[in-house]
Amino acid sequence: MRIAVMGAGAVGCYYGGMLSRAGHQVILIGRAQHVEAIRRHGLLMDTTSFREYVPIGASTDASDIQGASLVLCCIKSNDTENAAALMAPHLRADVVVLSLQNGIDNAERLQSQLLHAVYPAVVYVAAEMTGSGQLKHHGRGELVIGPSAMDNEMIEVFVNAGVPMRVSDNVIGELWAKLILNCAYNALSAITKLPYGLLFEDQGAKELMRSIVRECLAVAQRESITVPGDSWQNVERIAATMPAQFSSTAQDLMRGRRGEIDHLNGYVVRKGKSLAIDTPVNQTLYSIVKLLESALK
Repeated sequence: MRIAVMGAGAVGCYYGGMLSRAGHQVILIGRAQHVEAIRRHGLLMDTTSFREYVPIGASTDASDIQGASLVLCCIKSNDTENAAALMAPHLRADVVVLSLQNGIDNAERLQSQLLHAVYPAVVYVAAEMTGSGQLKHHGRGELVIGPSAMDNEMIEVFVNAGVPMRVSDNVIGELWAKLILNCAYNALSAITKLPYGLLFEDQGAKELMRSIVRECLAVAQRESITVPGDSWQNVERIAATMPAQFSSTAQDLMRGRRGEIDHLNGYVVRKGKSLAIDTPVNQTLYSIVKLLESALK
C-alpha cells in the first residue's frame, strides 16, 4: 500500500515507521532537518521492542503525497488549515484521510477544505523526536477509529504492522476522553517541566487534575457527549503506562515552539463560555501556557 504521512513529528514517524517496517510504501512529509537525516540513514526507531534504522521515504514537498491511497494527517492542530491547502491538489479521488491529531474538530476542519471525507483517529502513543530523524518510543501505540473510517482490509494493514486498532461507534466521545487526558497533563507538564509519572506523584498536582477532569466532563455533559469509561481512572492509567513521557506542549516549549494549548484547555474554556459553564482551572493553566508562549522568540 502507498501511504503518505503529513507531518514527520513523533506521531507521524511512529505510525509511518511501523507501516514502512511492515513493507508498505510510506512517504513522510516533514521539516528539512528530519527529511535530510532520514534520507541519509533511514528513520531511527528506538521503541520498547526494537531499535533499528527503518528505510522510509521522506520529503519536504506535499505534492509527494500524490498517488497515496491512505493519508495520515499528523500535523499540529494550529496548522490544520495550512496543511489542508497544501494537500488538496494532490489527493486521489478515492483516498482515505485519517486525522491523527490532538483536539476535537480537526477532521471537520480538514474536510471543509479538502472536500474529501476525513475520519478522526484517537491516538494513544508516548513518543518524541530526540534528534533529526530519531524517534524514541516510550510506550503504547494504539488507535481508535469509527466504524466507517476504514474497511477490514485496511484495518488489517495496521494490525499486521503492530499497531492495535479499535473500532468505536462513539468516536466523538473517544475524542473527548483523549481531550480530557490532554487537558489534565499537557499544561501541567509544560509548566512544571515534569514527566507524567513524577507529576502524578504530587498531591497538589493530582488535585488540580481532578478539577480539570470535572470541568471537562461538565462541558461534555452540557454538549450531550457521552465520554466512555472512567475519566479519572484513565488519568491514573496514563501515569502508570507513560511515566517518562513529557506532554507534547512541554516538548514544544522546550524546543522554543508554540504548542496546541488553544485546541486543548483553550478549547474547553471557549466551549465552557459558550455554554455558560465556568472552567477556572482550565482557564488558569491555559493562560499560564499562553504567557510562556508569548515569551518565546
